[in-house]
Amino acid sequence: MRIRDYLGISDRRQRQASRGMTLSMIVIFGIGVWTGNTGIIVNTALGLAVTQIPPLLERDYGITLDPALTLWITSAVFLHAVGVIGIPWSATNFYASVPGWDHLTHALSSSLVAAVGYTTVRALDRHSEEIYLPPRFTFVFILLFVLAFGVLWEVIEFTIGLVAESTGNSAVLTQYGLRDTMLDLVFDTVGAVVVAIWGTAHLTDVVGHVEGWLGQRTS
Repeated sequence: MRIRDYLGISDRRQRQASRGMTLSMIVIFGIGVWTGNTGIIVNTALGLAVTQIPPLLERDYGITLDPALTLWITSAVFLHAVGVIGIPWSATNFYASVPGWDHLTHALSSSLVAAVGYTTVRALDRHSEEIYLPPRFTFVFILLFVLAFGVLWEVIEFTIGLVAESTGNSAVLTQYGLRDTMLDLVFDTVGAVVVAIWGTAHLTDVVGHVEGWLGQRTS
């Protein structure tokens, strides 16, 4: 069963949704430039760069992603970009004002990291006869891979906060305390578990593309 069967929308609608979110991020980026908000500029620019990964993979490596996977990627960076926007009726942004926003974005983002890890190890497993990765090991690997990335991200956020505080500038990434950090890691784990359980069903085509690309590189 493909991801679109769960979403209940056609490939065409999924592509339209992805384009709509990308255009919205361009608008958000413009707002950041207009207001001189470094946080909005940096976070939205990174998000827009991530949205170019699917067309880059297709153009340069012949790896075509399912429209639902493209929508998945775009949704994660779009929600993060929206999260840093200041709310007109509040002195804070969506991350600070909307309960669960941070958890949702972390779960989505970590699921993307997990998907990258899963696709890589499965493609290597299928490509080389010298590599055998049991399903249980793959499950544990994905969890550890995502948690390691999550810890690195939290360290980066903390470091950026310290540098911003010492220089008197605003931080482009913000931590809201120990509880926030621990909850971030919890929802990172949730995203990893989802991919570890259902990755075989929904990432098989991508794994096949990467396996084919590896075959071309080593032939």
